[in-house]
Amino acid sequence: MFRGSRVLAQGLLTRAELRSGAWRPLFKDVYADARLAVSHPTRCAAAARWLIPPGAAIAGRSAAALFGAGRVEPHEPLDVLVPVARRFGPVAGLAVHTAAQVPGTDVARRAGVPVTTPERTCWDLAQWLRVEDAVALVDVLVRRRLVDPARLGERAHRHAGERGWRRMLRVAELTDGGAESPPESRLRVRLVLAGLPAPVTQFVVERNGAFVARLDLAWPQWKIAIEYDGIWHHDPQQLHRDRRRLNRLVGDDWIVLHLTSKRFATDFDGFLAEVRQAIRTRKR
Repeated sequence: MFRGSRVLAQGLLTRAELRSGAWRPLFKDVYADARLAVSHPTRCAAAARWLIPPGAAIAGRSAAALFGAGRVEPHEPLDVLVPVARRFGPVAGLAVHTAAQVPGTDVARRAGVPVTTPERTCWDLAQWLRVEDAVALVDVLVRRRLVDPARLGERAHRHAGERGWRRMLRVAELTDGGAESPPESRLRVRLVLAGLPAPVTQFVVERNGAFVARLDLAWPQWKIAIEYDGIWHHDPQQLHRDRRRLNRLVGDDWIVLHLTSKRFATDFDGFLAEVRQAIRTRKR
C-alpha cells in the first residue's frame, strides 16, 4: 500500500501507470497492489497509516469487527473516532465521528492499528446504532470475554448526565453473552422492547437429569420456546438435526414457536402476536 502522490513525486510511476489495472485505489490517494486481497483489516491498516490524524482511532462497527464481532464489507465506510479539535474530514470511505475528548485509556493498538478499546467500542456502538444492532455486537464481545456488562453499566453511571449515557445503560441491560448469533440477539431485544419479559438464552431442557434439548430462547416458567431458523437452515442435514432435537420435547408440554429469517424481516408483528397468545394460554 502506498500514497499515489508520493510515488508520482518520486518518479516511480506515471499517472497513466497509477491508473492502470496494476493498482487498486483504497481511498483518495491511497493505493494497493491489485493482487492484494482487500479486507476490512487491510483497509483499517491503510486508513491508520495514511489518513487518520494522531489521536484518532478506528471505532464503532469497524473496531468491533477487528475484535471478532460482526463484519464490515470492503466497500463499506470505516468508522473513525476523532477528537473535535482535530477538525478532520470528510474523507470518502470513512465515517468520521467526533468526540469532545478521546482519552488515551480508550485507545489501544491492534496489529499496529489504533483502535478504541472494547469497552469504548461498546459506548460508541450504543450511540451510533439502533439498540438491537448495538446489542447484537456487544453480545459477541461479551461472549468473547472482551467486555463485562456490569462494567458497561458502571461506565454509563459514571457518565450520568452526559449525552448518550442512557443509551449505553440500556444496551448494557439488554446484553446477554449467551446469544449464539446476531439474529438471535436482535430477536431477543425486539421481544423485550415490545414489552415481553426477557427470555433465557440457550436454555437446556433435561428429563430425569438427562439432556433433552437446548433452546435458542425460552421462558421456562411457561414452557414456551422460540427457535430462530436462519438462512443456514437451508442445509437439510442441519434442519434434520434441529427437528429431531425439538421432537424430544414432545410429551413435556413445551410450546415451540419457529421464526424464519424471512418472517423476522417481513412479519415480526404477526409473530409477536403469536408469542403473546402462547403466553396468555399458559397464564390461564
